[in-house]
Amino acid sequence: MGKSLFEQMGGTYTQVGDYLIPNLRLPEQQGQLIGVWGQRHARYLKQYHKIIYMNLLTSGKLNDYLVDIENQAENLFLQLVKQLAESENITEELKAKDQMEWVAQMNNVYNRAREIVNSKLIFI
Repeated sequence: MGKSLFEQMGGTYTQVGDYLIPNLRLPEQQGQLIGVWGQRHARYLKQYHKIIYMNLLTSGKLNDYLVDIENQAENLFLQLVKQLAESENITEELKAKDQMEWVAQMNNVYNRAREIVNSKLIFI
């Protein structure tokens, strides 16, 4: 009997009882670090979009995809924080005059920006 296509492509098997089990290995992934946004999106994909997650994982594209999501999310977050702070007149003068009020307003801006990024990029 000739070699299977799997064996022709370099695959090997392990005998377990009466069965041959293929020895599967995932493709090497680039070792780029994934930040909070990318990790959050990965968890979401694993839970709600398993097929997409597995296709990215087994094709070796998951890391690059998550790095891209991370970069897009961080850029959008910073842009939103700046725009929201400017539109609501949260200034350095306010920070100098009333630091507690500035912190409260900026925390509000950060929370809203985070929710927008989550809804536009992370939980989709």
